[in-house]
Amino acid sequence: MPGAIVGILLAAGRGSRFGSDKLRHPLADGTPLAVAAARHFYPACERRLAVLHPGSEALASLLAAEGYETVICPDADAGMGHSLAAGVRASTEAAAWLVALADMPFILPSSHQAVAARLRAGASLAASEFNGRRGHPVGFAREWLAQLSTLTGDQGGKTILQAHRDRLQLCPVADPGVLRDIDRPDDLE
Repeated sequence: MPGAIVGILLAAGRGSRFGSDKLRHPLADGTPLAVAAARHFYPACERRLAVLHPGSEALASLLAAEGYETVICPDADAGMGHSLAAGVRASTEAAAWLVALADMPFILPSSHQAVAARLRAGASLAASEFNGRRGHPVGFAREWLAQLSTLTGDQGGKTILQAHRDRLQLCPVADPGVLRDIDRPDDLE
């Protein structure tokens, strides 16, 4: 696969169920949740973008310090589809996109790299899998550019994955972190 895989870290959610700024909430070691997710995601891609909602300058600074370009999505409150589309439109030269969520800080770097490797080997769609359940990250080859760049709503790339299950290559990993997102404070326990 010629060209770079662009990593898109979706960090534009408001975290309303968490009750505070979830993505800057410190984990047990003091690392902000989104920074931990960004660090684990970093090695898998040649270029990295973090998609944020307007007014998230503090988070943008933290992620820029980790080597991420930031993309502000003015429509972020309308759903994850808008955020993913903004990231794809900011990287239309990509050979593929690997998409991770900033509220999933426990995914191991090796799981991100496994999905990226599947994209590099020619997969059209790829995702991690743990104990028979599809997880994150998910990957999309360049052929999905038009559909990804026009996504709306709250489903993100899920609609593409569901409509084209026959093209989805799952990457089994021994990593429960691929299923563990943080929505509420008790999810950190």
